[in-house]
Amino acid sequence: MMRATALVVLALAAACRGGSSGAAQGFDGVQALRRVERQVAAGARVPGTAAHRAIGDWIEAELQRRADTVEVQRFTHVTVAGDTLPLRNIIARFQPANSSRVLFLTHWDSRPRADQDPDPALRSRPVPGANDGASGVAVLLGVADALRRAPPSLGVDLLFVDGEDYGSFDGEAPDVLLGSKHFAANLPVGYRPLFAVLLDMVGARDQQFEQEGYSLDAAPEVVERVWSAAEDIGLGRVFRPRRGISVTDDHIPLLRAGIRAIDVIGFPWDYWHTTSDTPDKLSAETLARVGSLVLALVRY
Repeated sequence: MMRATALVVLALAAACRGGSSGAAQGFDGVQALRRVERQVAAGARVPGTAAHRAIGDWIEAELQRRADTVEVQRFTHVTVAGDTLPLRNIIARFQPANSSRVLFLTHWDSRPRADQDPDPALRSRPVPGANDGASGVAVLLGVADALRRAPPSLGVDLLFVDGEDYGSFDGEAPDVLLGSKHFAANLPVGYRPLFAVLLDMVGARDQQFEQEGYSLDAAPEVVERVWSAAEDIGLGRVFRPRRGISVTDDHIPLLRAGIRAIDVIGFPWDYWHTTSDTPDKLSAETLARVGSLVLALVRY
């Protein structure tokens, strides 16, 4: 199985070699940035709010027009504080009958409290979530556009998980990574994608991506394939082949469920969990680069 995945990446590299930038690979970064702006304009996507419901409905509708099938996992979570959160994961599938599959995921919710804001007076406000949430959604919707126009030869799943960022990441962290935990606990029988790639905080201006620590430790062959594909499409100066920090993120529940998952994350970032996580900090070029890499990993 892993050998087959390597052949996929090599074929992708051959098809894409010679490109010098994300924009050159045909991914519409300008449209992706507009999608970030639309999400943020709706309001913070905190579970249980009107903005959360509206953006969830919008993602579903966008995917229904593009994917072969769309599945919604609805569930609730009771927090440590006793709040009941209405949550949903949205799964778009292309070539659903193909047993050889790859999985890309991102979270679509945003954080209820800007606990890292430099101004203590703002720490009770919600995070706009332009980079932390909306950027990954925008990239995967752009990927869905491309796969609709030119269907892939292998199966592709796009997973939008909910409830990633609600609570504290300290200790046992029972109120975070809720959507990925639910997905990992409710996998279809026999579901084992060749690999999975999580996108988180992937739109910042001039962003460079290092190799996340837990990904390197648990799925080094997937890290190698992704960074090699980036090099082959001209993004070697953006995707740097060096170890970064280890981040507790939505790839962890997937790894525990036996899926070879890695995290592509732009972290640390100056505006993480602050009220300044707004679209003006992002760039169409960065979004295009990440979207082009995703498409390179599925086209052959």
